[in-house]
Amino acid sequence: MIVKRVELSNFRNYELLKLDLDKKTNILYGKNAQGKTNVLESIYVCSTTKSHRSNKDAELIKLDSDEAHIKLYIEKNNREQRIDIHLRRNKTKGIAINGIPIKKASELFGVFNVVIFSPEDLDIIKKGPAERRKFIDMELCQLDKIYVYNLTNYNKIVIQRNKLLKDINFRPELKQTLEVWDNQLAEYGSKIIERRQKFIKEINNIMKPIHRELTGGVEDINIVYNKNCEAEDLLKTLEENRERDIKYKSTSAGPHKDDILFFHEDKNIRIYGSQGQQRTVALSLKLAEIELVKKLINDLPVLLLDDVLSELDSDRQNHLLKSLDNIQTVITCTGLDEFIENRFKINKVFQVTEGNVEEKKV
Repeated sequence: MIVKRVELSNFRNYELLKLDLDKKTNILYGKNAQGKTNVLESIYVCSTTKSHRSNKDAELIKLDSDEAHIKLYIEKNNREQRIDIHLRRNKTKGIAINGIPIKKASELFGVFNVVIFSPEDLDIIKKGPAERRKFIDMELCQLDKIYVYNLTNYNKIVIQRNKLLKDINFRPELKQTLEVWDNQLAEYGSKIIERRQKFIKEINNIMKPIHRELTGGVEDINIVYNKNCEAEDLLKTLEENRERDIKYKSTSAGPHKDDILFFHEDKNIRIYGSQGQQRTVALSLKLAEIELVKKLINDLPVLLLDDVLSELDSDRQNHLLKSLDNIQTVITCTGLDEFIENRFKINKVFQVTEGNVEEKKV
């Protein structure tokens, strides 16, 4: 799986861009705030329908424009395909695959797989449970359409149930309808918990040896799925929590409250780990993610590295760069020194200056 060509129109700071990528290593370099990350972001949107930096489509559109377009030409299983994304202010985005519009954004999941690694990925380790749930959900949504279906329905029901909990304060007779929503919530929620549990087990098995090698055999890492509730107990817990939920007008049990924890021995890395340890865990997690995607799709994902080399010491840089064999990679950085010093093979180099991209000789 590779990206052959990216075309942007009024996306972020690009009025018009047509960029042909090499099937191996591509580097976009330049000063900060020139538009390097915007190219990676457009590729990521074509895989997940969402930005890794923003929750609002309007922020992806050039300031003086009402709409933006992304066209991504990919090669998958020796066949060329095209993904079109049409972004409009205050309107739902339009998506087409090979010129055929799709009705639901979720239909795009699995067509094109990417793994992105950016400095913000430290947030997976350092910040709250929402960041870690987002990591699990975005990865599983690329890999498992059934998970997309269950998660979409679950999230809708949580919203509807929370609205009902608020309405009950004004119309107590609505309380009897909670059972219907609880049954549906438990149905979809239990399937989400079971799939997340399987995912954590798979990623754990892959990540452990990677992390051990990164730390010179000194540290063992373990990911713990901190479930809010066991899958088989979800309905019972919802029933037991009804009065509490009505009081606080919010659903207190379910996978929307889950978390994942990273441990070295008995030490929670988020709380007690150094910044260096947290960076190493984030790198191990991303490298494990690449291997898991390769295993599950029987193909190579596209790897996007957004200015991460500057966040890693030389040993971790070398380990990351050596792991990129045979996988198409698009890298952003402020300079080429790290690659020259490591004698790293570069296939295409582009200099980015204020939304203009110029190919340079390697």
